[in-house]
Amino acid sequence: MKYAYYPGCSAHSTARDMHESCLAVSKALGIELNEIKGWTCCGASSAHQTDRELAASLACANLLKARQMGMDMVVNCAACYNRSKVANYEIVNSVQMRQSVADSLGEPYDGSVPVRHFVEILLKDLGVAALRKKIVNPLTGLKAAAYYGCYLVRPPEATGFDDPENPTILERLIDVTGAEDVEWSGKVDCCGGMQNLTRTEITVRRSAAVIEMAQAAGAQCVVVACPMCQISLDVRQADMEKLLGKKYNMPVIYLTQLLGLALGISPEKLGFDKLMVSPAAVLKAARKPVRQNVKG
Repeated sequence: MKYAYYPGCSAHSTARDMHESCLAVSKALGIELNEIKGWTCCGASSAHQTDRELAASLACANLLKARQMGMDMVVNCAACYNRSKVANYEIVNSVQMRQSVADSLGEPYDGSVPVRHFVEILLKDLGVAALRKKIVNPLTGLKAAAYYGCYLVRPPEATGFDDPENPTILERLIDVTGAEDVEWSGKVDCCGGMQNLTRTEITVRRSAAVIEMAQAAGAQCVVVACPMCQISLDVRQADMEKLLGKKYNMPVIYLTQLLGLALGISPEKLGFDKLMVSPAAVLKAARKPVRQNVKG
């Protein structure tokens, strides 16, 4: 199982834990991620708000590099995934956009490179049965809320990720780890991440609403697949406390971190030390004498 891997800018800055846990899980599962040489920013999240042709061109520059590798392009950042999928959609459905991008990049592109999120690889290419065989440290007793946010499921005609109103991919992967996925109504609500820097209070209030819904459902952690959502829900909890006078203490972790624990990978290799809110509840569920799946 070989893929052209696009890490995106946040993998080397605000979402290093996402990147590290993705690589660790891939290694444990025998998934070969070949990082695209010379990759550049896909334009998330500012370019598509100012210039659609620029946004499409930025994403297609990386898709052309993936095409040269002859592999599906795998992305672990939901924002990068969204921008790449939307670029493909616009290239296929607009002659004008296709020509504009070709003019900008000096090379034609037809929108044919498959763009996959890493969780799709886990569920659809590897499969639940194969994953279950690799679990050595089931996270029994941990209650987790799967949170999709906006970028994975919207716009549905472009992403095609899952049911836009009731997706289940993350829940099915949570179940594989041995944790219990809780049923709740906030899994595709917006966290306000797009206003994180420009209108911070909107992000704080929206993210607090999401956390409160997860708490009401009995969740001990929120599981995400998007670095923007992770920042809004994790980093902003200190701001929630100041603004709303409530202390939340809700761990917000990546699906790859949760799966990595169940695979027997050490928390250090999964980037748990980079979280702002203590993941103690999650790590407690993982502290059992188990056979290590990988060295950690």
